[in-house]
Amino acid sequence: MKEISIINGPNLNLLGQRETSIYGCKSFEQYFLELQRMFPQLHLNCFQSNIEGEIVSRIQEERNRDGIIINAGAYTHSSIAIADAIAAIDIPVIEVHISNILAREEFRHISMLAPVCRGSLFGFGLKGYELAIRALL
Repeated sequence: MKEISIINGPNLNLLGQRETSIYGCKSFEQYFLELQRMFPQLHLNCFQSNIEGEIVSRIQEERNRDGIIINAGAYTHSSIAIADAIAAIDIPVIEVHISNILAREEFRHISMLAPVCRGSLFGFGLKGYELAIRALL
């Protein structure tokens, strides 16, 4: 059975509560159950942290999976440490963002992670996670 890990960064624990006009009304826990039903042939696991070092450690721990989907939140635009952790592992990583980061503030237009990821998806809402899983398959 293929194993795919989803790693979410800061503030994604507040999905469904924060800025619902941007991020929607569904919590990630609710959506994750939908993903598990959509992909019963996969072992999916998810992890969320607001702490950069915990995200780096989790990327390293997940290096033997079949792939990682990462939404590093605001760390996307600033974390060389997360980018280095992705570059250090030998599995495909897909970057996901719920909102269209290019349609938002200018500082969000730069991704430190994109150069070390297999691909990036943004602007598709939570469906971006499903699309990333399909891309990994």
